[in-house]
Amino acid sequence: MYGVERPPHSPRWVRGTLWALLPVAVTAGLYWYGRAHTPDYTSALFGLRFDDANRLKAQLGSALLGLALVQLLLALWMYGRLPGLPAARPWTRTAHRIGGLATFLLSLPIAYHCITAYGVQLTDSRVALHSLAGCFLYGAFAAKVIVVRHRRLPGWALPLAGGVLVVTIALLWYTAAFWYLNDYGAPGL
Repeated sequence: MYGVERPPHSPRWVRGTLWALLPVAVTAGLYWYGRAHTPDYTSALFGLRFDDANRLKAQLGSALLGLALVQLLLALWMYGRLPGLPAARPWTRTAHRIGGLATFLLSLPIAYHCITAYGVQLTDSRVALHSLAGCFLYGAFAAKVIVVRHRRLPGWALPLAGGVLVVTIALLWYTAAFWYLNDYGAPGL
């Protein structure tokens, strides 16, 4: 438009800093909500309550870990890091994106039940580790999406973001699903 001054573009480092702070804000926001929210221990997950809901979450969490491992294998295949396999097929990127969306969507009902039923609790080491990792998971998701979308980041940023995401999902599985399925016990917890 003529006669209307456009605001000057912000320096690149300001935009970069804001993008870098988004995952931190997501993590901090979930932590704040989980601490401020009054837990509702009667909260249902797909109509199931109490131990039935925990069993379902353990099963969904195990499926989530399985999807995360498939995502890891697809990423390694796409970038030629699986020895002995031919180059990735053209459909691999699409499968990786669809798998990532499925992984994210599968995590949502689990997280929703955790944060509404229990909130963020720091009562013992297992629960605290699980609560903090749960908040961190969505910050890691945000970071992974940001890294994928910003092509100017160094080459190591994408494998680091993806690896942190897989490790966080594995940690969440170990501190909850494995703990539950292993009769309320997990080595080291």
